[in-house]
Amino acid sequence: MDKKEKQLRIGLAGLGNVGAGVYKNLEKNQSLLCERIGTELVVKKVAVRDLSRKRDVAVPSDKLTTDWKELIDDPEIDIIVELIGGVDEAHELIVAALNANKAVVTGNKAVLAEKGKELIELSEKQNSPLYCEAAVAGGIPIIKAVKEALIGNRITSIFGIINGTSNYILTRMTTAGITFEEALKEATQKGFAEADPSLDINGWDAGHKAIILGWLSYGHWLRPEEVSVIGIEDISLEDVSFAKELGYEIKLLGVIRQAEEDPRIEVRVSPTLIPNGHILSSVDGVFNAVAVHGDVVGETLFYGSGAGQDATSSAVISDLADAAENIHNDVGCTGFIPKGDFGTALPLNETLSQYYLRLSVADRPGVLAEIADITGKNNVGILSVIQPEPDSSSKHIPLVLLLHDASYGTVQNALSSILGLESVEAKHTLLRVETLKS
Repeated sequence: MDKKEKQLRIGLAGLGNVGAGVYKNLEKNQSLLCERIGTELVVKKVAVRDLSRKRDVAVPSDKLTTDWKELIDDPEIDIIVELIGGVDEAHELIVAALNANKAVVTGNKAVLAEKGKELIELSEKQNSPLYCEAAVAGGIPIIKAVKEALIGNRITSIFGIINGTSNYILTRMTTAGITFEEALKEATQKGFAEADPSLDINGWDAGHKAIILGWLSYGHWLRPEEVSVIGIEDISLEDVSFAKELGYEIKLLGVIRQAEEDPRIEVRVSPTLIPNGHILSSVDGVFNAVAVHGDVVGETLFYGSGAGQDATSSAVISDLADAAENIHNDVGCTGFIPKGDFGTALPLNETLSQYYLRLSVADRPGVLAEIADITGKNNVGILSVIQPEPDSSSKHIPLVLLLHDASYGTVQNALSSILGLESVEAKHTLLRVETLKS
């Protein structure tokens, strides 16, 4: 067979924003792809929930179905692309496709974070490859980088801004001085936030991605309940302003790392103060960036559009191209794919970082000394202090402390004692500060 006569047929499950982008861009660049990979990629059938819905792309009616099982049962379809979202039905679809010995491409970070161990084991058992580049950081090829380009490295740390919606909101709060609520409304109006943005702003979209990166980097899955995830809902303009004064930007940061002689894995996501001098602090708007440190290569940085129709469909099409090459060469997925047993998470109380602590305290002498006495007894050092000029109309004033490296548990113990002081109100803000050193 002539190189250009090869053809692979695709079953596309889901024609939402990303699915429409995949269909559109496959049609647009079909000849270019065929020239580059030697295979024509043809969408044979598309599963949708509602046949009558108006769509951004025109798909012939004879290609549409409301039953994704038709894609699985069609012997002519070689690759299933799962873009229906959610966990339960997507899991059922992927399992059915792998059992039918079809290659699967998915951009579903939630199903991988919750069911990844089972799916990877089934993929290996059935010799049916599972591709997931689009599940993390959209158009940034971070999964391929970790499992292929950096295969000769022990990954010492990954720091990532891996949710575009939250990054847009925090950027607007920082640069425009608007509130969280105003920035979220603006993001929704511009199409940067979903109709239901809860997974973006509560941190779990990034949390799912961090779990996947932890598996790829260290060969073990962590259960979602073992991962600390804090969203950005409670970030105030006051905290943004104080962070600026201290020389930091607040970003929703994913942290993935493992100490060299410790089998436990640290995976967490939280609003974090990042020093202005670090390149991640300048990643603004809907852009994503992932800093990966390897013991051989040193620090590398991956930057680009982390979400959106075209960025994510680019990652899906990259996986389709890999799948086409591997199918015709009769091999499974290329690059290192860890089997991924369940690993052990580093307990939250043992995780180390610096901290930003904003308190509301009585406007009287001696309060800082009382607080410093408590932090000292808990072996938590104070790096710097901000004490704004008191407002004559208020009995309480903000007090901001930047704390030395300490375990989360130690800081919580100290904080509990501080909040027990009569001079300190219960309302407070505690954020991590990362120097971003491996």
